Amino acid sequence: MKHILILILAILCTTSFAGTRDPEKSDEQYISYGSEFNYVLRIKCVTDKGLVYYASATALDDNWILTAAHVVKHAVSVQVIQGNTLINIDNIIPHKDFLEARYGYYDIALCHVEKPFKLTFYPPLYNNKDEVGKICSISGYGAYGTFETGIAGSDGKRRAGSNKIEFIDRHLLVCTASRPNAKDNTDLEFVIANGDSGGGLFIENKIAGVNSCVMAVDKKTDSNYGDESGHTRVSSFVDWILENKK
Repeated sequence: MKHILILILAILCTTSFAGTRDPEKSDEQYISYGSEFNYVLRIKCVTDKGLVYYASATALDDNWILTAAHVVKHAVSVQVIQGNTLINIDNIIPHKDFLEARYGYYDIALCHVEKPFKLTFYPPLYNNKDEVGKICSISGYGAYGTFETGIAGSDGKRRAGSNKIEFIDRHLLVCTASRPNAKDNTDLEFVIANGDSGGGLFIENKIAGVNSCVMAVDKKTDSNYGDESGHTRVSSFVDWILENKK
């Protein structure tokens, strides 16, 4: 099947819109699960023209976050929102080979923060090349809705859900918005939506992917049935991450 690949845009306004879900499950279940991912953070970006937008990121340790390159590529200022605190980013390192015209390639970036997060847990890097077929968790601050409605609204809350990695496309781990009662559905079926960019996909409590894009054959990236979410494959960039966060 031929897929149309479109980047998930960060949210352009003063509020953040988190992914679409199985309509058979309650939104509260996804919000509750999201509370377990306190290392998935919201970030505020400002362009040289003063445009403010919000996206997501994952804290790797006290001083570094991992996000999508398309989120920070054109930002002149980036801040991490941790509770009621804004923490400035003092170094932004998008992958040197990232090009917006080549969706699905090298969509990964590291950012260094001025003050440490001091969390009790940070997810290790997933460095195995066995992701296909694995059950994963996905989290971010994106638009919410169901697989039936697509994107329906926003409330600035972090959500998380589950899925299975169906296949790998270039540097992307790909998950699908599965139909109700499908035999391989996970407990809290979930795919990313606008604003989830830069958040994380996790396997066995390790960060295995960076939320990057939605693939839609109908060219409508509303994260409904038929759409697939793409997550930059961390195992392909472990050496790059370790080298740049020294």
